[in-house]
Amino acid sequence: MVGGGSAELAPTAAVKIFSAGAAGCAAELVTLPLDTAKVRLQIQGESKPSLKGQRMKYRGVFATIFTMVQTEGPRSLYSGLVAGLHRQMGFASVRIGLYDTMKQFYTRGSENAGIGTRMLAGCTTGAMAVAFAQPTDVVKVRFQAQVRLPESNSVKRYSSTFDAYKTIARDEGIRGLWKGCLPNITRNAIVNCSELVTYDIIKELILKYDLMTDNMPCHFTAGFAAGFCTTIVASPVDVVKTRFMNSAPGMYSGAINCALTMLTKEGPTAFYKGFVPSFLRLGSWNIVMFMSYEQIKRAVMRFQQSRDSPL
Repeated sequence: MVGGGSAELAPTAAVKIFSAGAAGCAAELVTLPLDTAKVRLQIQGESKPSLKGQRMKYRGVFATIFTMVQTEGPRSLYSGLVAGLHRQMGFASVRIGLYDTMKQFYTRGSENAGIGTRMLAGCTTGAMAVAFAQPTDVVKVRFQAQVRLPESNSVKRYSSTFDAYKTIARDEGIRGLWKGCLPNITRNAIVNCSELVTYDIIKELILKYDLMTDNMPCHFTAGFAAGFCTTIVASPVDVVKTRFMNSAPGMYSGAINCALTMLTKEGPTAFYKGFVPSFLRLGSWNIVMFMSYEQIKRAVMRFQQSRDSPL
């Protein structure tokens, strides 16, 4: 990404991978309640078609958060936190940390990457991240969708994060941990492409025309733009991914069947369920992540330089 790093020494791929993973975890901690509300809104109505006059349990992101706190307690907003942190250490470190490396790979070392090359690099690192970190996403979604009602006698689906990994592998096979991998690869390719390319281009333009310096206001603006563009593009795939990964075995024959079922039973608006929390989540996530990423990367470089400089 443009303008990222010390003037004396460019950050290595290892520094970027570490910084991206740490920044992803920081963003996850801040925005997980919004993501949990988004998941609840997305899966609402999947078990049966909506009836006219039927009262939905969740209406709007803040009402959903309030309802969850009131009925399940504040901890419900952080369901799947451990899996979410696992996910960011795997996903963010690869898809964001290796983005510049992939750009240079496709341009054969040149610093002048066109928009096509940037999109290809974003799609590549997004798909790579899913390839080995998909189980963390499956477990995270299952926990977020799990309703915890104190007065209910229903047994919780999973007792802990590691129990979820073990139970899914035992009951659904190893393939169960990679459930929804294809729609997730599609989603992550789109999300990664939208986030990184938008951030890269907006930041580049801001610096090119001297609108801001390469500092936190610039990172905030570029991160906000990246979150907005990504939400518009990725919401339909995100809803299908969430529905399919949370579904019981045999409920859908595949991601395409899940999408067709949603379309016939709930209409096209179902693909944009949870749009507001998706935007609040992705917008705030991108702002926190990119601002953290730039600052952590610079801090690591300063530490390395102070360590290597002679006394």
